[in-house]
Amino acid sequence: MSDGGNSAVGVLWGGLIAGTMDITAAILTWKIKANAPPIRILQSVASGWLGKDAFDGGWRTGILGLAFHFLIAFTATAVFYFASRKVGFMLSSVYAAGVLYGVMVYGFMYWVVVPLSNARRGPFSWQMTIVAVITHIACVGLPIALSVKRFSR
Repeated sequence: MSDGGNSAVGVLWGGLIAGTMDITAAILTWKIKANAPPIRILQSVASGWLGKDAFDGGWRTGILGLAFHFLIAFTATAVFYFASRKVGFMLSSVYAAGVLYGVMVYGFMYWVVVPLSNARRGPFSWQMTIVAVITHIACVGLPIALSVKRFSR
């Protein structure tokens, strides 16, 4: 099924919007919770690859973390796009699909990606889990679903 290049536009917009909203939410959340500077949040993403050394790399590892973050956002959007070609519900019920996808992305990141990475995970907190799930619904799942629906008819 070809859609004349709109799939790339949908994945591009979905990844850009979700990536921007999600990293902004993370920066704001950790600024409020722990007064963490934005570079620390970006370095924490890079720590998935570099481990604790990411926090000694200054802006270089911060930029690397931002690049990894957007790679993840674009990958999540591409996965949604390809899945939506096979599962009609994902575009016919785009809001429900976006909510479910946000929860799924959070679960995959928290229970698969982070444990397999070099990142250090802090102690479990229901409060932070609820914030993270809501953030992934509003800032990841819904923007991805809406972008893919809008640009990938």
